[in-house]
Amino acid sequence: MAIRIYRSLDEATGFGPCALTIGNFDGVHTGHRELFLRVCDAARRLRVRPSALTFDPHPARVVAPDRAPKLLTTLDERCRLMAAEGIEQVLILPFTGEVAALPPEAFIERILVEHLGTRAVVVGANFRFGRGQAGGTATLEAAGRVLGFEVDIAPPVWRKGRIVSSSAVRRAVEAGRMAEARHLLARPFTLSGEIVRGHGVGSKQTVPTLNLAWTTGVLPPSGVYVTCSEDPHTGRRWPSVTNVGMRPTFNGKALTVETFLLRPLDGTSPSNLRLAFLRRLRDERKFPSPEALKAQILADVRRAERYFRRLPRLWHTEE
Repeated sequence: MAIRIYRSLDEATGFGPCALTIGNFDGVHTGHRELFLRVCDAARRLRVRPSALTFDPHPARVVAPDRAPKLLTTLDERCRLMAAEGIEQVLILPFTGEVAALPPEAFIERILVEHLGTRAVVVGANFRFGRGQAGGTATLEAAGRVLGFEVDIAPPVWRKGRIVSSSAVRRAVEAGRMAEARHLLARPFTLSGEIVRGHGVGSKQTVPTLNLAWTTGVLPPSGVYVTCSEDPHTGRRWPSVTNVGMRPTFNGKALTVETFLLRPLDGTSPSNLRLAFLRRLRDERKFPSPEALKAQILADVRRAERYFRRLPRLWHTEE
């Protein structure tokens, strides 16, 4: 069943009754997946729809724009990943100054109960909401006793001695620690976007590449990576090598994400691509000539091929 997406309270007629989890869910990491597991369990028991409430833009962009984080995933990607965890419907609530000003009790009564018909709420232990983030789990539990909905507080999820969070994933990705990011996410970090026309230098002087116009804020640092490239429309996949950087050998002026496929396309070129980052190979650097760069790219390809031979299932595994 395809996930149903509502983009306003007015659209969300027939949303309830539901079991609901609430959050930004950026990255859809292992901590978020625990929330989805619990909300699906509650939905089965109560015979209601497993659902999620998220926000656009990120609330920090409204209440504290100078502290708003760069995002790991687009809304569409978040919804796709939530659907894979069993969530059947999502309300993407426009986060406005009016929503930010709602007292916690009004948020619960007007949105959770009246509009969404919530029978159970599942949130993390650090969940805060309402004007000035005045509401927390104790507020939800007190309201649930009065208004007749269950509240399930999920404990933090730990990995290797640290709590899993979107911030921890961002730090790992921005440092190029792709194995750590994969551990926190329980899947590789991905970038998605449209394939756009490049400068044509690669096809003439080095190797032909696909150029990605990525749509999220978080990027791995400049360098060369082993990646898996997927056409999100057809599911076709290719092992690949990706360069994130400024193309210094050609005096590039803008940051680019360029991918070289290690297998033939065997069909039309994809219009969009989803890149899964598996391993960092090396820093980006300037070479004395295009020929020297091409020789290095071919060496990178050989290293990537050895990687895929050692871990053949990794890039074939579904997210």
